[in-house]
Amino acid sequence: MYRARDEVENEAWLDDIERAGEGLDLGQAARSRAVDLFLSNLPDDDRSKPAVMAASLYVAGLVEGDRRSQGAVADEVGVARLTIQQRWKPILEDAGLDAPGW
Repeated sequence: MYRARDEVENEAWLDDIERAGEGLDLGQAARSRAVDLFLSNLPDDDRSKPAVMAASLYVAGLVEGDRRSQGAVADEVGVARLTIQQRWKPILEDAGLDAPGW
């Protein structure tokens, strides 16, 4: 869970999530879930935020049935696909969900 202050302090990052979600043509439910996941896994240092943002968008798409490839999300956010590959499962599991077995 996150604090309301986190939302205010990270408004620019949340705007970036919204823009990336639009660029990926994600539905509103997936975008909203991505915001929740990002704020719930908020790193302390700004250098890590793009990685968490990308992984949150990827996981949100999986959870909401609006799946996009890791490559597509990585390209939209501007991170390496490997970054998403390394970070998405812990974010999914921290949300109390099981990773798919494929």
